[in-house]
Amino acid sequence: MSTWVIGIGCRRGVSVAQIQAAVFTALEAASISKVRALASIDDKQDETALLEFAALHHLPIAFFSKERVAQVPTCASEQVRTLIGVDGVCEPCALLASRHGRIVRAKIALDGVTVAIAEDKPNN
Repeated sequence: MSTWVIGIGCRRGVSVAQIQAAVFTALEAASISKVRALASIDDKQDETALLEFAALHHLPIAFFSKERVAQVPTCASEQVRTLIGVDGVCEPCALLASRHGRIVRAKIALDGVTVAIAEDKPNN
């Protein structure tokens, strides 16, 4: 069963190839079949490459408001705070979309894309 959620942040206008490169770098040797969903901030709802990446891999994508993202503690990025008004995007969004999960791959940044992976909490 897929138990990972990938949080993605990106600069405006990145390509599908840039998102794909960052995601697969974060996954390392793991298969994308472990991923059940993607997540980002609602400012990215119209980001073409993000939507195309989700469609290409048949993954749903959840978008979260700045208010919800701001409530999740994360390592602050001055650049993200200046541009978007929150401390971070990929880690908080991955956690928000997970099922009481935890970060298993901390934020990586590659060519204008940030990616973090959260793993759902196993059923007790």
